[in-house]
This record gives sequence, C-alpha cells and structure tokens, in this order.
Amino acid sequence: QVQLVESGGGLVQAGGSLRLSCAASGRTFSTYAMGWFRQAPGKEREFVLAISWSGGRTDYADSVKGRFTISRDNAKNTVYLQMNSLKPEDTAVYYCAAGRYMRTYYSGFDYWGQGTQVTVSS
Repeated sequence: QVQLVESGGGLVQAGGSLRLSCAASGRTFSTYAMGWFRQAPGKEREFVLAISWSGGRTDYADSVKGRFTISRDNAKNTVYLQMNSLKPEDTAVYYCAAGRYMRTYYSGFDYWGQGTQVTVSS
C-alpha cells in the first residue's frame, strides 16, 4: 500500500512557475513508477508526465513538453513536478499516482493522491 500526498498548488499568473511535490509513504516507493495527471472542470483526467522507478526514463504529454519537468528523490520518497511558462489552460487539479510500471494512462496506476489545485490567471 502506498499513500500519496500532493502539495505546492496555488494561484499563479500566466508565464509563472510552480513546483508540486508528492510525498509517498512506505518503504517501497523506489520500486514504483510515478505519474502526474490533471483534471480540469468538466473534463476527463489526463496524463501529464511519468517517471520510471529509477528516474532513468520519463514520458511527457505533448502539451507540456519543454515547460514541465518530472523528477524524483527516492531517498525522500518524493516526486516533483516543475511547471514553467504556465498557461491558463494548465488550470486543473493535479494528481500524483504510483504504479508498478510507467504508463501514460489512468488505469495504469494503482495509487492516487487527493490532488492539489493549480490555477493560472491570464
């Protein structure tokens, strides 16, 4: 069992930056691939980024390439989402997720955090 808690969300102006953190419980964090998803009002939850258990592989949605970066610190049981050049369309609740394999779809992950709100004003 893995419990995930996101933090770092907030209100930012377009063009600004935010860094989200996701702290995981349990001693097996380093064996899980991690992902970030987001869900805007009235829309389905969508994939944003994922990282392998070692951090050696990553995958990004086209909409965030060049602006968002995922990283992890296995010693701290934490995964990060660095968001730069934010746009109003990035406004959503951001969720982190853990799974045995690095996937780019919702059902590929087994554990989810409660989400953190990111609002980008124009």
